Amino acid sequence: MERKNHTKIAQFLLLGLSEDPEQQPIIFGLFLSMYLITVLGNLLIILAVITDSHIHTPMYFFLCNLSFVDVCFVSTTVPKMLANIQAQDKSISYKGCLTQVYFFMIFAAMDNFLLTVMAFDRFVAICHPLNYTVSMNPQFCGLLVLISWMISFCVSMTHILLMMKLTFSTSTEIPHFFCELAQVVKVASSDTLINIIFMYVMTAVVVVFPVIGILYSYSQILSTLLRMSSIASKYKAFSTCGSHLCVVSLFYGTGLGVYLSYAVASFSQSIAVSSIMYTVVTPMLNPFIYSLRNKDVKGALQRLFKKAPSFPS
Repeated sequence: MERKNHTKIAQFLLLGLSEDPEQQPIIFGLFLSMYLITVLGNLLIILAVITDSHIHTPMYFFLCNLSFVDVCFVSTTVPKMLANIQAQDKSISYKGCLTQVYFFMIFAAMDNFLLTVMAFDRFVAICHPLNYTVSMNPQFCGLLVLISWMISFCVSMTHILLMMKLTFSTSTEIPHFFCELAQVVKVASSDTLINIIFMYVMTAVVVVFPVIGILYSYSQILSTLLRMSSIASKYKAFSTCGSHLCVVSLFYGTGLGVYLSYAVASFSQSIAVSSIMYTVVTPMLNPFIYSLRNKDVKGALQRLFKKAPSFPS
């Protein structure tokens, strides 16, 4: 097969979830609905946290950042997919593909780091309550988020620089509904050893280390709860972790499902279908988890709706 340098590649072809023309309107309607729900739900969380002084605490500061990242995360992939379905065109430009990989990696990494920081916040609040206000001061919280952004930018940029050295055959097809890093590297026609090694190393930095941090935080929380004599105190302390635990379980559970599908699935589009869970479904469900399971967020949303102007009929 003739190989050509990436500078001559005008576009890639995203195969999407299905090639059946009759299924395209269903897929379009489903993804448009999930996208609008995701954006609306997370924007409501952001507005509730910003406008309600009752929840101006570190935990909700991190939640506000998580909601912002989730909006950006889903906006990186879904709008392009919807535009392609509407135009009946599967193409994405070379620069567009690199841009999608770049931002997708940034927001995926930020999700991992923010969930870890939120677990650390709960660890300090429950295990060291007397030092919580001093330890989790606004400057330190802002620094944690800033460091997370910096690491995410650096990791993503390094991936892009390595990808720019790859070559691709003409009319390269990507068996996914967006330019996912592993899939793009997989269809390259040049040697990808360095890219693969870096992917594994960065998986440790962006995924494994945060998971270890979350597990450590909750092991210490559980140990502290077991030492509490009052059942009411145990329930009150653990109730502040319920929403975060649900989000963590959903995010890493679906991510593990995608990883396993990579290992066992022989049909590439089945991997794309399983990816929907963590790329679209998880960001959509996060606002519902926090609004339904967290009385502070629920109260803030109720106060936000009461402030909204009512129009006479």
